[in-house]
Amino acid sequence: MASKPPSGDPVQDAPEVAAPQHAAAGLPAVGHTLRMAQRQMGMARTARTLLKVNQKDGFDCPGCAWPEADKRHVAEFCENGAKAVAEEATLRRVTPGFFTAHPVSVLERRSGYWLGQQGRITEPVYLPEGADHYEPVTWERAFAIIAEELTALASPDEALFYTSGRTSNEAAFLLQLFAREFGTNNLPDCSNMCHESSGSALTETLGVGKGSVSLEDLHQADLIIVAGQNPGTNHPRMLSALEKAKESGARIISVNPLPEAGMERFKNPQTAKGLLKGAALNDLFLQIRIGGDQALFRLLNRLILETDGAVDEDFVREHTHGFEEFAAAARAADWDETLAATGLERSGIEQALRMVLESERTIVCWAMGLTQHKHSVATIREVVNFLLLRGNVGRPGAGVCPVRGHSNVQGDRTMGIFERPSNAFLDALEKEFGFAPPRHHGMDVVRSIRALRDGEAKVFFAMGGNFVGATPDTEVTEAAMRRARLTVHVSTKLNRSHVVTGRRALILPTLGRTDKDVQRSGKQFVTVEDSMGMVHASRGNLPPASEHLLSEPAIVARLARAVLGRGSRTPWEGFEQDYAAIRDRIARVVPGFEDFNRRIARPGGFTLPHLPRDERRFPTTTGKANFTAVPVEYPRLPEGRLLLQTLRSHDQYNTTIYGLDDRYRGIKGGRRVVLVHPDDARALGFEDGAYADLVSEWKDGVERRAPGFRVVHYPTARGCAAAYYPETNVLVPLDSTADTSNTPASKSVVVRLEQSPTT
Repeated sequence: MASKPPSGDPVQDAPEVAAPQHAAAGLPAVGHTLRMAQRQMGMARTARTLLKVNQKDGFDCPGCAWPEADKRHVAEFCENGAKAVAEEATLRRVTPGFFTAHPVSVLERRSGYWLGQQGRITEPVYLPEGADHYEPVTWERAFAIIAEELTALASPDEALFYTSGRTSNEAAFLLQLFAREFGTNNLPDCSNMCHESSGSALTETLGVGKGSVSLEDLHQADLIIVAGQNPGTNHPRMLSALEKAKESGARIISVNPLPEAGMERFKNPQTAKGLLKGAALNDLFLQIRIGGDQALFRLLNRLILETDGAVDEDFVREHTHGFEEFAAAARAADWDETLAATGLERSGIEQALRMVLESERTIVCWAMGLTQHKHSVATIREVVNFLLLRGNVGRPGAGVCPVRGHSNVQGDRTMGIFERPSNAFLDALEKEFGFAPPRHHGMDVVRSIRALRDGEAKVFFAMGGNFVGATPDTEVTEAAMRRARLTVHVSTKLNRSHVVTGRRALILPTLGRTDKDVQRSGKQFVTVEDSMGMVHASRGNLPPASEHLLSEPAIVARLARAVLGRGSRTPWEGFEQDYAAIRDRIARVVPGFEDFNRRIARPGGFTLPHLPRDERRFPTTTGKANFTAVPVEYPRLPEGRLLLQTLRSHDQYNTTIYGLDDRYRGIKGGRRVVLVHPDDARALGFEDGAYADLVSEWKDGVERRAPGFRVVHYPTARGCAAAYYPETNVLVPLDSTADTSNTPASKSVVVRLEQSPTT
């Protein structure tokens, strides 16, 4: 039987701390999964639901975007995927009576964990101007309120339409279609905060802003470098792929400021051997200082150039551009500067070089540890240089592998959720739908916050997500949101964004991935794209949490009819009734989706084309893969300061907090902890168990403070620290972003520690 939600916030100021673990998954993960699922769903519903996760006739996990092999396990999910499913398929409910009993002024003081634990929202609710309670509202009235505000704007560009990575292809396509028919390209999305740096770098260098490898490539690789990523918590099913690669003879280098249990040893719960002993994954752990990755890859590139026969000269000559300029920059790489930037020993870099030279097929995987720095785009360009040197793009077992964090964040971008769409996409949209979409660029996440702050944007509409919880500079962001005339959130559950509102606010409850979706033409399914460009169907199997819920495509279609009226020639009602009609239009607008409905009917779906991978063709401005040469950057710390990275605990997914533990790092019952190397902590005057305020320092001189963090002596890289977000988002300046991509630099925040009155 499912348990009731917590009535009060748990105390988080006295976490228990033990030594970090050195293996991930195994029986503890199985037990924890079942306990969490039973708490939310009960045992019968748990079994019925989890056995459909990531199955060809089931639904796509609402967690990460890691792909599935063609042959599926009976239990094709990980611990954190099961938590995500349990949170959505929960039996707990947030009814209108909940809002009657809980004023917004009280909810605002609750933690994100408490809000999320209350359950599924059952009816649309409205917060009138000046009110302190959400109240029930009909769908018709809700759409009328939004239409009233949108049509009163002086310009369509005063509206913002945000998209979360959970949104399906069909809903994302409709949302961008509506926004552009309304007249704006203001389509910020969660990709702006995570892999925008990857897309920027890969589009410039390879011509396609996506990864170039498949699961099969990982299994065939000789060497896999995992940089700035913690698969054991953020993409646990990736560990199975790494285990299989190891069984086939691959070697693995992990490059990260923190040792992570999943990369040390993986206890695969699907096998007896895994449960008993597990598999060691790392062959080499390079414990790099935060932000030192560009310097590391630049030096490796110099050493490759200096090694006779190491460069794939045929590939470089036939398929690349800019080699000479790049080579001149690489040959200038300095050992002493690299050691200072990375904190590594010379012997470790030399060992990595030997492994690189012995590999004929190399893959580099990365995540937020590379993408959320000022110099992130330059870093990823250097990774591409590294792979191009030895021809490791466009052949089996080799390539780039940016590991996306949310289940359809890549698909949303493919569907046109982008503030800077290409002319080719807009041309296709205009040809298909008969209206002239706006051609000027819209606003990304950071620019959207500035526009709200400055009164230049007045309506904020979010398709899923937790914008307030996910974005930087919390105090600035929350003040900006409160300046909006209307904030609207399409959601399944409560989060911080529902209690930090504009003058008026709406919460529109929607179906989740696990929910059965029946429209006038019959039962529907939606589609998603995984991190490796596979598109497949997702079919919910549970009765919806309430009869009052609408699907995301239905919400967009009805909103469009309310706002655009009879002047729109787009068949919005038909799109709501039958999602196949949406896919027919996608097929004529988005390259790679031709004959969409027929191809998606195949169990397992289909793979999108990728010219660099498939044909060694590079659709760049030069027609070739581009080497690049930019100065090496890395953070430089003032005396007595630390470089902080924000990260997730094992009991969270993005901003959703499932629990208050971080099992692999030895943290239990609390989230306000800061992980600091013992020598650094003592040098700053902090013993293990002391409490500190974290104060960030940036060139604007503004003091940003996160108070009351328990100091945990932890084996981090020297000079580095780590703490969980969203609690530490308050420390990240809004204007501290990556060059080119404008992604918040949440992985390199200069902080000082001050004694805290918290005890």
